[in-house]
This record gives sequence, structure tokens and C-alpha cells, in this order.
Amino acid sequence: MNQPEGTRLKAAATADGPLAGVRVIDLTSVVLGPMCTQVLADFGADVIKIEAPDGDMMRSNGVSKHAGMSSIYLALNRNKRSVALDLKRAAGAHALNGLIRGADVFVHNMRVEAIERLGFGYEAVSALNPGIVYCAATGFGQDGPDRDKPAFDDIIQASCGLVGLNALGHDEPDYTASLIADKTTGLAVANAVLAAMVCKARHGLGQYVEVPMLETMTAFMLTEHMGGMTFADDADAQPAGYARLLAGGRKPWRTRDGWISMLPYTARHWSAFFTLAGREDLIDVYDVTDRHARNRNIKPIYGELRKIILMKTTAEWVEICGEIDVPCTPIYTLDALPEHPHLQAVGLFEETQHPTEGRIRQLRPTARFAATPVRLRRHAPLLGEHTAEVLSEAGLSPDQIDACVTGRKPVTGGLVENEPDGQRG
Repeated sequence: MNQPEGTRLKAAATADGPLAGVRVIDLTSVVLGPMCTQVLADFGADVIKIEAPDGDMMRSNGVSKHAGMSSIYLALNRNKRSVALDLKRAAGAHALNGLIRGADVFVHNMRVEAIERLGFGYEAVSALNPGIVYCAATGFGQDGPDRDKPAFDDIIQASCGLVGLNALGHDEPDYTASLIADKTTGLAVANAVLAAMVCKARHGLGQYVEVPMLETMTAFMLTEHMGGMTFADDADAQPAGYARLLAGGRKPWRTRDGWISMLPYTARHWSAFFTLAGREDLIDVYDVTDRHARNRNIKPIYGELRKIILMKTTAEWVEICGEIDVPCTPIYTLDALPEHPHLQAVGLFEETQHPTEGRIRQLRPTARFAATPVRLRRHAPLLGEHTAEVLSEAGLSPDQIDACVTGRKPVTGGLVENEPDGQRG
């Protein structure tokens, strides 16, 4: 990546990212929490992943070459160190107390009642380290009636309106084929942690931070779909929903030989598209140069678009849209993404050597920092791989470490696909 000349010498001294020197105690598991802490780890933080003796549940979900090192786990836990502790035992709790004293951030995605039973609620942790940023990723805000309910991705998708939205134009409601609630909330948690760290850097103030899944996803969903609900004093307001998206026409388009995503959007786009398609008459018929008229007519406009796109191949439309600057792309399958020309050019996919899994393909951190570059520093750890190392750094004696160390399950061969359990929020 190109960067200003004056930043290059500085970059050499801060090659581990903008959060180098920050220590994070990570009591998260499954998807939501590890998504957050991987962002922090990618940005250079020393993330200490605290795992129960049987490990993060997501170690067994997805495709596995060896037990405990699934594809999903590998995708969410690079750049971290794993410490296996039984927090129900005195030795494990004592060890975690020592780690907390030297940490900057503490993140968990357990139910609040459960983590308080373990002795690591906010009051207990802040007593050990008053300046710590303590972040709880919860399913539901703790001042609401659902605060103690379990939260999984499916439950949040249904509760935030996403499943109902997916039912429009179909025979039945459906989930989105992605753990979108877990992942979106995970990114929101990372943002909240970073904001609290800025506050601490400027004012020396540690604090409790809560990021609930339902509230986060409801706000995420309604950004464009508030519609008439926006106007609280209008009894005749239109219903919620963004009509342009709900008109039923904004879908992948069938071409002569396949499918394409194409989105003429501005007046210039529509005029140029209908002109090149030999249908200048539609410019006036639907008044596409006027944004408000175009929005009113969007459903029949999409109907005309559907018929026109069938006349040419995908490659022909990609070329035409490139000439008139209309957003357009072929439809990529998941397996085809490593061959995407742009993703290849920017090196999004990287192959690294894992000590037990061999050559693995990963996606590099997507944010680019000119003065503090980020990189893949560590492989996703084996269960408890760094227990002795981290606890020794925290000042525990060899005997104390021996009291904490847990055994690992045996590694077995064979490529298997595991059915996922519920996705813990």
C-alpha cells in the first residue's frame, strides 16, 4: 500500500498495528465475541483468549481437518493466544485475577448472571483493575425484561425484524444464510471498545460498556426501513419499510447465459442505460431523469429492465455497464471468491502455514494503516497453547501454572463437516 514518505520510518517501529501494547482479556466464544476480539487482535492488541478446559464451542463447528480446529474457529481466532482455565476452580480463578490486573480491556459474551456467578462481573473486575475497559456483549439490554434470556443468531434475526422482512415476496419467513446478527454485533462491540479506549486515553477513565444484540440489530435493520414510523405525530404515516427495496424488482437479473447484479441508480445511469439498450422512449415514459418520478415508477421500470437484460450475455452487460459507469458485477459463488480479480489484486486471501493444519487460506485484515500496518502475526491457537507462557508473564510460579494447566483432547485425522449447534450470542 502506498503511504506518505514521512510515515515509513515510523511504520517500521510500529509494525504490529495501532493497538500494539494493548492487552485484552477475552472471555468470549462462538462467533459474536471472537469477531470483536479478532478485530482488536488484528489491530495489534495482545488478545488473551480464556477458554474452558473443553475449549470454545466453535472449535467443533464447520469443516475440520483435526478435532478442535474447525474452519470457523480458524477464521475467528488468529492473532490471539489461548489460555485454558477452569474458572470454577480456585487455581483458575486466581490465575485470571492476575491477568486482569495487567490488562487494558476485558470482554465477555456470557449472560451477566452467569459471569457474576463465576466472580468476574464488573464490580469484581474493576476492583482488581479500576481503569479497565469492561465490555459485556449481551443478548438483550440489561434494563429490559428479556435481560436474562438466551440469545442466539436465529433468535435475534427473528426478533429484530429481519426474518419478517425476508418473508416479503415469499411463501414463508426465512433466516438470512449468514450469522449476520452475531457478526454485525461483534463489529459493534469492537467499535464500542475502541471508543471506550479513546476515552480512557484522554481522561484516564475506565468504564463498563454494554452492547446488546437485539438493540444493535434492530437499529441496524431500521436504518433504511423506518419509513413512516419516523414521523411519530403523523396518524396517516406510511408503514415501515423502504419501498425501493421492497418493490420486488431489486434482485439479481437473468441474462442470456446466466445472472448478473446491475444497479442503474442516478438519472444519468438510467438515461445512458436506456439509450444504449435502444429504448430511449422509456426515458420519457417513466420520467427517469426526475428522482421522485423515478421512485414512484420503480416497479414498472424494473419490469422493463428485466426484459432488456435477457437480451445480452453477462459478459456483454459487464462491458456495457463499464462504459457508462453503471454499477455491475457477475454473481460470484463462495467457492469462486478467491478467483475474484479485484480480491486477487489486493491480496485479500493469504496462505499461511499452521503448525497442525498445514497450509491454510485466510483473509487478511481488511483495514489498512499507513503508519501502523497490521498483519497476520499468530496462527489461531491450539486449546491452551499459550497457558504456561501467558501465566508465566503474569508472574505465576511453575507450581501455580501446573495447577492451572489442562489436558488437550487428542488430535484425529479426517476431513469432516460438523453440524452447528445454536450460535451463542
